[in-house]
Order: sequence, then structure tokens, then C-alpha cells
Amino acid sequence: MVERFLRQTHFESVEDYNKHLAFIIPEHFNFAYDVMDQWAVERPDGLALLWTNDQGAEIRATFAQLKEQSDQAASYLQSLGIGKGDPVMLILKRRYEWWVVMLALHKLGAVVIPATHMLTKHDIVYRNTRASVKAIVCVDDDYVMGQVEAAMPESPTVKVLVGVAESRLSRDTQCHWHDWQAEWRQAPKFQRPATLNDNDDTMLMYFTSGTSGEPKMVAHDFLYAMGHLTTGVFWHHLHEGSIHLTVADTGWGKAVWGKFYGQWFAGATVFVFDHEKFNADTLLRQMEKYRVTSFCAPPTIYRFMIREDLSKYDLSSLEYCTTAGEALNPAVFDKFFEKTGIRMMEGFGQTETTMTLGTFPWMKPKPGSMGMPNGQYDIDLLKADGTPCEDGEKGEIVIRTKPGSKPLGLFKEYYRDEELTHEAWHDDVYHTGDMAWRDEDGYYWFEGRIDDVIKSSGYRIGPFEVESALMTHPAVVECAITGVPDDIRGMVVKATVVLGKEWKDKAGDALVKELQQHVKKETAPYKYPRIVEFVDELPKTISGKIRRVEIRNKDSKK
Repeated sequence: MVERFLRQTHFESVEDYNKHLAFIIPEHFNFAYDVMDQWAVERPDGLALLWTNDQGAEIRATFAQLKEQSDQAASYLQSLGIGKGDPVMLILKRRYEWWVVMLALHKLGAVVIPATHMLTKHDIVYRNTRASVKAIVCVDDDYVMGQVEAAMPESPTVKVLVGVAESRLSRDTQCHWHDWQAEWRQAPKFQRPATLNDNDDTMLMYFTSGTSGEPKMVAHDFLYAMGHLTTGVFWHHLHEGSIHLTVADTGWGKAVWGKFYGQWFAGATVFVFDHEKFNADTLLRQMEKYRVTSFCAPPTIYRFMIREDLSKYDLSSLEYCTTAGEALNPAVFDKFFEKTGIRMMEGFGQTETTMTLGTFPWMKPKPGSMGMPNGQYDIDLLKADGTPCEDGEKGEIVIRTKPGSKPLGLFKEYYRDEELTHEAWHDDVYHTGDMAWRDEDGYYWFEGRIDDVIKSSGYRIGPFEVESALMTHPAVVECAITGVPDDIRGMVVKATVVLGKEWKDKAGDALVKELQQHVKKETAPYKYPRIVEFVDELPKTISGKIRRVEIRNKDSKK
């Protein structure tokens, strides 16, 4: 399969990779047809997806079965009026149907918007309105259904329910739900659309947090899928016969990094463990039972894993491990290597990109380093004045582009926001907003964000979203959200709060818990501040802007 899309498929060194990496790009590339359906022809009985959950259920799907199911799902979605260019939001946790619906929407040329199940009514209304969402396919869950229903009066869409839906659909509700289980098999035989997508049509959109305002809409074209070929084939080092597990919720961009495109380019089996609550012992038991050969997770997961007695588990099938999402503590690398004999290979990228920096199989990993540039991108480090950094100098990671074109895997735009797009990508340079330095061997070392986005347990959390939630509580006059380093989560959210006069005598543990619970109700619960500090005033610039950097610097000295 890889030979169809790369002029050279084997590399001996970084120099060889960077010099000879070249893609063969079809005129109308569509991952569902050109990769998955082709595997269904070449390896119909090959195991494509191995899905399990914490209730003991198991589904094994071959490439031929996924083709049949995705065709049927595409026909069903067509019957609901979904077609080329229509935005469809998926709130499906790790349910098996997510993979089927993703492929089906690709086959229709529709726009997929994966989303977390922790969205509130406000979050859903915002997404429905900003992206003109035509349909929501959501998991059978009381909380999720309730938030979707609450959003409907302000932003109506077609709603499809996935799960054991009978009891839910029989309850009193003013919203009409389509029942996936009852309806999708009744759709007629799928007829492939006569008009294929163009390569630059929008295929996928993610809402991602920023430091101010509401989340941005990151739009990717159909070639974004091909941009992940290097992720699965080279960074994850996968092959036919690999069983790969990436720990990521399907509402997070990391899901398509590790549970979809690159792995299936390689012809590997995607392993999914659908669980409600993470437990290191349970995860390790699943890896043992299903003989997982390749594993990827943020450093937080590895931190929990090395606290277990790994000698209790048979991990002899494990061949390769990778990590991304936040900076890796070298002590975690060393401990994991000591216990397993496997060196973790780091990688770096954004929602706006595929993997831009990575530690590839032909490289010796340096614990804590993100690795070297992926050959499909022209990476540089720039100082504040726009001049390139020398080795050892800190600068912003940027991607240089060519006039009228862009690297494979780089996003198209921030949807419906030309000003924001130009702010990040101008003069043929895309600015990542991430800081790093490069050593004398060409390895890059992450320093942090230029802005204030907090990365906690792999999640990107924008201060404005949490501040907005806190400000709706009557006790809060002003607040600032910052990140505080944490051994387990990488960073945790801290709220520095100025209280109203009538609340100041109530400052204490009870009010801290009340504010935390309030944030959990107002926005996705993972964003709540684990640390709350009450102050008389916030540090500000002359123009009145809050100086979060001053708060961070003060906390770092404690």
C-alpha cells in the first residue's frame, strides 16, 4: 500500500529520509476509497480493527467488513440528507461506530467534526452555529443527550443516536432522534457519489483552544490523511501484523494520529480499549491479553504505568513505544526503559499539523527531546525579530511554506476567520506559537508556548474558556487562569481569583470546591482548576491586560 503513495519506502538515516521523502499524490485522493477499500480488495480477511471495552465486549472487523459497514453507513447518512461538504459533528467517545462513521463521511465527501463528550450546551451551540453543523451523531449517554437537546432550540440539527437506544428514545423528549441501531441497516445499497472530492476540499475540522476568545476551527483538506502516512509507517514503525494502541479519546486530534490514518496506511490492526475511567493496571492487562505490539500515549499515561509492578504483566509482544502531547520527563523515559527494555520515541505536532518533529527508528532517542524535523515539513526556529536561531538559542518553531502551496498535512485555514489565519500564517511562514531550542546534533527541545495555552494530561486548555466559566459565579470579580507544573499531569490548571467584597470572608476550602464544581458544570469538566488562590488584585499591564506570566513566575519560585 505504501508503495502507491511514496517514491521510496525504506530509509537508512535522517539524511536519506529528508533527501528522498517524496509523495505520489492522486488527483482526487480519498482515504476511505484509496486506502481502506483497496485493503478490502488486497487483504479482505486482514484484521483492521480490534475493539474491546471495560464491560468485556469485543468486536473484530476485517478490512472487507469495514468496507461493507462504512458503505452501509454512508448510504444511511445519505438518506438523512448528508452529502458533500456537509459538516457533521461526532460525539461518540470510543464507541466502535466512530470508525465506521468516519469512513462513511469521507466516502460522502462530508466534513467530519470530532468532538469530546464533555461539551456543554454552550459549547455545542457555539460549534453548531460557527460551523453550520448539519447533523450530530452522538453516543447514547444521558449527559451528552441532555446537552445536545438543550442546544437544539438555538442551533437545530439532524440528530442520530448511537447505542442501545430503546430506553433513551422512549423517554419524554421534545427532540426527535434517529435511532442508528434500528435504521442504518435498512438503508439501500450504497451508490458512490458521482462527483469526487477535490484534494483541497475540507475533510476534517477540529475546534481547538486558544488563549483568548472561543475555540478556533482548524480546517484540514483531504490530503491531511495522507500527511499521517509518515506518522504510522515511520514514527510508529508499523507494518502488516502490528497491533497498535494509542491512548486518546476520539474527540481529540491525537485520535486520527494514532487510531486511524497512519496505522491503516501501514496495514496494521488498530486496537481500541473503550473505557470510562483510566486505570493503569486495567490498561496493561488489555495490552497483555491482546498482545499489543505498538503503543503510544502522552507522558502522563507512562507516569502511571511505571508506578505499577510491570513484572506482573506479560508485555513480551510489545515492540515499539511512542509518546506525544506534552514534554516527556527524562526520568520517566529512563524508568520505562529500565522496566521494559523499550526506548520511548517522542514526537511533536499540533491540531493544525501532522507530526512535524519526531524520533524515527533510524535515530537514537535523546530523553526529553522531540527529535528532528519530519522531512515533509521545512522547519525552522525564529527569534522574536524574525531571524533564524543558532543552535542553543530559544525560538519559535515555524514551518516555511511556498507561495500558493502548503506542505502535506498542514491545515488549510482557521475556518471562517481570515484574520486569525493570517495572524498565524503570513509571508510564507506558519507560526506554531511553540518555543524550542535545537542542539548541535539537530535535535529539538520543547520550551513551552509563546501564549498561555495549558497542556494538562494531553488536553489543550485555553485560559479564556475557564475564566469565562468562573466569571459566571457571583463570587468572582476577576480571575486569571495559568498552568502549574505537575509530576503526573504535566501541568494543572490554577485559578487566581479576586472575590467580591461580600464573599471575601468566605474564602476557604468550601468556596474552592464550590468554584471547582461550578466550572465543571459550565464547561468541559477536565478544564476545572485543581488549584485556586484568592488574591486582592491581579497583576496587570498599563493597558489593563492581566500579566499571567507574572503569576507563573511567582508560582515557579514557590
